Amino acid sequence: MMTDPVADMLTRIRNAGIAKHPETTCPASRLKQAVAGVLRDNGYLDDVILEEAEGRNVLRLVLRYGDDGRFIIDGLRRVSRPSCRVYVDANSVPLVRNGLGLAVLSTNQGVISDDDARSRSVGGEVVCEVW
Repeated sequence: MMTDPVADMLTRIRNAGIAKHPETTCPASRLKQAVAGVLRDNGYLDDVILEEAEGRNVLRLVLRYGDDGRFIIDGLRRVSRPSCRVYVDANSVPLVRNGLGLAVLSTNQGVISDDDARSRSVGGEVVCEVW
């Protein structure tokens, strides 16, 4: 039984990047699809594809590499866990690596990046950080 599906998705991305795989798959959910969409929109993933495999929905995440073959993502960290949720208000949205990284927040306006949260003046649950 998996207790933290988002952490599992982030671990699959991290492991596939280290192993230089072109893509990875994980079981689909709306939250994972939204988090992957934010990563895609901010240039950390090439594509996010929702497929059906063996009767279940699966997310196929196409990883992004630089011209030199290095994985674009240097680090991933799950911030809010099922056992310890982390919430921030609009004035204290975290700045990851002095703006070089990205925090993904789940807000009442959907799953958005930290820049979008600051521009919309909303807070929410900090799902993960990517740099």
